[in-house]
Amino acid sequence: MATDDIRALSEALAADPASLAFVALGESLRRRGELDVALRVALRGAERHPERADAHDLVARVSVDRGDLGRAIVEWETVLRLAPGDPGARKGLGFICFQLGRLEEAAAHLGAALAASPDDGSLPAALQTVQAALAERDGSPERATLQVSRHATIGFPATMRRSEADAGALFDDLLEGQRSAALLLDGDGLVLAGRYVSADGRDLAAIIGAQLSGVSDEAGRAMRHLGLGAWRQIIFETEAASVAMAPSQDGVALVAAARPTPLGFVRRVLDRAVERAAAWMEGTR
Repeated sequence: MATDDIRALSEALAADPASLAFVALGESLRRRGELDVALRVALRGAERHPERADAHDLVARVSVDRGDLGRAIVEWETVLRLAPGDPGARKGLGFICFQLGRLEEAAAHLGAALAASPDDGSLPAALQTVQAALAERDGSPERATLQVSRHATIGFPATMRRSEADAGALFDDLLEGQRSAALLLDGDGLVLAGRYVSADGRDLAAIIGAQLSGVSDEAGRAMRHLGLGAWRQIIFETEAASVAMAPSQDGVALVAAARPTPLGFVRRVLDRAVERAAAWMEGTR
C-alpha cells in the first residue's frame, strides 16, 4: 500500500477510533516492516473490537513477524473460538506447532486448514513436511496416512522416500558447498522448504521468511504502478550477504549467499531453485 493510502487510513482511524480501518492499516504497516507500530494499531483494534476474528488474526500475524510466537498462539486460539475452523488461524497454528516440535498438533491444525481451504497449494507441502518429521521421530519410514482431524484423513504415498519428503534439504545439493542458503516461502512468508542455518547452527528460516513476507507484494504493486508487467527477479546486497528472490507458484523462492560469492552463482542457484520448487510443489498435490 502506498504511503498516501496509509496516511489516509491513519487519518480515518484518528477521526473515528472505533473505525474498522485499523485492520487494513495494521496489515499495511506489517507488510512495510513497521512492526512495532503495526502491533500498537492491532492491539488497540482488538481491544475496541474483541468480538472480531480479523482483529485477533492481525495481532497474531504481526506477533509472528516479531518472533512472539506465544502471543500469536493465544490470538489465533481466540480466532478459533470466534470463528471455529478459520483456515488462516489453523494454518498459522500449524506452522507454529511444527516449529515448536508439537508435531501431532501441527498435523491436526494443518489438516483442518486443508479441509477448510483445499485450494491453498501450500498446505499439502506443509503436511508432507510434518509427515516426514513424524515418520523420522517414530522410526516409521512408510507412514501411509495421518489422522489430522476428527473429520478428515490426509493420505500420503506409502512409497515416498525420506529424501523426497525432507523439505528442509530440498535445495542442499544446489548450493555446491558454498556459504549460502535457499528457501521456498508461501504467500504469507511461511517456510515451505529449505533452511537458513546460522554460524551457531540455528535454523533462521522462519525469521527470514517473516521479515521478507511483504517484499513480493511490494514489488508487484510497484510494477503495476509503473506499468512494467509482472516482476521476475529481485537482487539486493547487504554488508553481509547477496540475496536474490523470484516468484514461485503462489510464493517466493529465495537464495542468500555470503558477499564474496559471485552474483552469477546466486542467480544460477535461484533459477534452479525455482525449477526444483515447482516440481516439488507439483509432486505434493
